[in-house]
Amino acid sequence: MEDKMLIRGGKPLSGAIDVQGAKNAALPVMAASILLKGQSLTLERVPNLHDIQTMAEMLRYLGTQVSFKNNCMTIDVPEKLKWETPAELVRKMRASSLVLGPLVARCGRAVLPLPGGCAIGSRPIDFHLKGLTKMGASIELEHGSVHASSQGRLKGTTIELDFPSVGATENLMMAASLAEGVTYIENAAQEPEIVNLANVLRLMGTPIKGAGTATIKITGQESLHSAQGEIIPDRIEASTYLIAGVASKGQVTVRGIEPEDLNALLAKLEEAGASIDIFNNEVTAKWAGDLNGVSLKTSPHPGFPTDTQPQFMAALCLASGTSVVNESVFDSRFLHINEFKKMGAKIDVQDNVAVVTGVSKLTGTEVHASDLRAGAALIILGLAAEGETLVCDLHHVWRGYEDLVSKMRSLGADLELVP
Repeated sequence: MEDKMLIRGGKPLSGAIDVQGAKNAALPVMAASILLKGQSLTLERVPNLHDIQTMAEMLRYLGTQVSFKNNCMTIDVPEKLKWETPAELVRKMRASSLVLGPLVARCGRAVLPLPGGCAIGSRPIDFHLKGLTKMGASIELEHGSVHASSQGRLKGTTIELDFPSVGATENLMMAASLAEGVTYIENAAQEPEIVNLANVLRLMGTPIKGAGTATIKITGQESLHSAQGEIIPDRIEASTYLIAGVASKGQVTVRGIEPEDLNALLAKLEEAGASIDIFNNEVTAKWAGDLNGVSLKTSPHPGFPTDTQPQFMAALCLASGTSVVNESVFDSRFLHINEFKKMGAKIDVQDNVAVVTGVSKLTGTEVHASDLRAGAALIILGLAAEGETLVCDLHHVWRGYEDLVSKMRSLGADLELVP
């Protein structure tokens, strides 16, 4: 895919799109296939994205066969798996750390180079490692890699997370699925993606209770069996298009979404003066006159998602008055702000708080995406700005948005990829 997009702004978006499967739900569910032995996992509605391809490559490297066609993926898992992961794949994305828990549980050992991915702050995997240690794994850090091993099966226990980390919750749920006895995860993440993983693990034969609440109970099994599961709709993709509709002074409908998963965003859009309409599994966001500033703080689900903060800030740049955005989840999630300023946005940052003073217009220029959601936010700004905007470093965006160009064009956006 080309790495630059030319946007001719100032045209209101209008129309409807169908939401893709959720990247952040598909990755852990794919990793869960490692728990199988001589069995297979088939998944529907898997989005065709760079991160998905990276995880598929990782699974193939470990010894599985992965076929992927028309958003349907089948992973055939042999009796024997490799347990060392290759650095070049792990460094491509942080979600690679999701193979750690299932590998230790299934093979008794794992080697994982410390993962890479978006530059949005220190997301150490300490919580993952603490939890696995509590289940009886021994962990050594050597030459920038995690070496984990266990004598016999992992042991069920009670793990209290210091922070409701999504990745740690997922890793420990998978590890607990093959552990001896019962595992309780306290202060667990409550995101819809956790519920999706629990549903698929259940289909594979793991009894799980409480997914989507702060306490999850997993009853470990000696072995799991083949299953067919489905990936939930992508709430972050849906949010991005709804915000783009409002920011461009248009109206966008997203079909095939669970409206409840968007509660925090929809409440803030309404507070800012947008009109929201919900009908079954369709959500419409419409510009209903000038937006006004709002205050928000990102926090774990059901709070305002950090993955939607840059896109929402893009809309607030054109709202009248002042908005305050407090980023409490990731410590460097404001890398997009300097790019926003190039287009005329007025934003002051102190630590993890950004004060956005609305302006009456933004002007297109050349900007660079620092990470996946920042890239989406710059595309929204380009659509809302006057003149032409060139968004560079789009490789980040292809990690999370399927068919973005055709979807945006179907809504009336005037944009093209340029070499």
